[in-house]
Amino acid sequence: YFFRKLTIKLSQRQIRIYGIMEYTTIGESCSVVSGGTPSRSKTEYWRNGTIPWIKIGNIKSKYVNEYDELITEQGLNNSSAKLLKKGTILYTIFATLGEVGILDTEACTNQAIAGISINDPRITTDYLYYYLKSKKDYVNNIGRGVAQNNINLTALKKFEIPLINVDKQLYIVEVLEKVERLIGLKKKEIDDLDLLIKARFTELFGTVKDNPYHFPTATLKEVCHKITDGKHGGCEQEADSGYYYVGAREIYDGVIHYDTAPQITYADFAKDYRRCNIEQGDMVIVNTGATIGKSAIASSPLTERTLLQKSVALIKVKTDVISAKFLRFCYMANPSMYLVESASAQPNLLLSKMNATAIYLPPIELQEQFVAFVEQTDKSKFNNLILHK
Repeated sequence: YFFRKLTIKLSQRQIRIYGIMEYTTIGESCSVVSGGTPSRSKTEYWRNGTIPWIKIGNIKSKYVNEYDELITEQGLNNSSAKLLKKGTILYTIFATLGEVGILDTEACTNQAIAGISINDPRITTDYLYYYLKSKKDYVNNIGRGVAQNNINLTALKKFEIPLINVDKQLYIVEVLEKVERLIGLKKKEIDDLDLLIKARFTELFGTVKDNPYHFPTATLKEVCHKITDGKHGGCEQEADSGYYYVGAREIYDGVIHYDTAPQITYADFAKDYRRCNIEQGDMVIVNTGATIGKSAIASSPLTERTLLQKSVALIKVKTDVISAKFLRFCYMANPSMYLVESASAQPNLLLSKMNATAIYLPPIELQEQFVAFVEQTDKSKFNNLILHK
């Protein structure tokens, strides 16, 4: 009985009650507005601006007070931008979904960010902030089926907020803030371990550019069986098919993450798999876009049921002369191996450039010694990553 869903009409609005838990919605208890962008062709909307204008990239922590651009009063008055008060909750609704911050200064935002102002005394700002952070997976799931990965204000206003005693809200916030501080410390430990690995790499091998120990050199084409990219074009998705379509966003922390990868039909998988047949032990690297250079070593049992997207390149090394894990750290320690020269160009690691990349070849025993050091260090990183995630 206590968990049976009841709907009652109270004060001319619908409030859902599940057992003893009461819920409201963002639309019922908050004012929600989206931002806007003054015309870029009107210099008077931007030149000598005094009003901070927030973009998604400025939401980096709980409190948002950094900005890259300022708009003028004219820009504000002649666009859909709104001036938001300090304390307004910012929530991203376009492209990058579910990022949350609390505005720490009076400012405007672009249209990719919604401003949420609480009107209900039963809800505290910090409580709603953490609640919205908890909805990130949910909002990404509903946004993934929409063109350009977005949600609208109507959908956001339907988000349900569990109503609990304000004292309990304050207690929850206190606990979560302690957890965040602990996560911050653990993240610093992870970053320090990454620096340790890079320092060890330089100590043993120098840099690819300098080659201070005069190791023999070769091109990647000479030390690899195959260098190719993933499928050009899309695939038909099929839920629970067991065949995965891995792109740039699934590659981080040195491994391939399958929880966000779409599943595709066997027909599409089989069609292109022979050309980019990824196997355990192979190296993959993001070869285009904002995360270019992110890499991983294929290690999951799902590897041989994986098709790569065009944004990912596959490298099959000749294991008797070079370790895939060593090669991965060559890229990590030497960004010049993948960075493009033109700052205005879309970052793109061309296969022709990869094949022609010159690399030094320390004795395989020395490579394996370094790999063993990395794996030992990764044990410490893994424990910290569990908490950080």
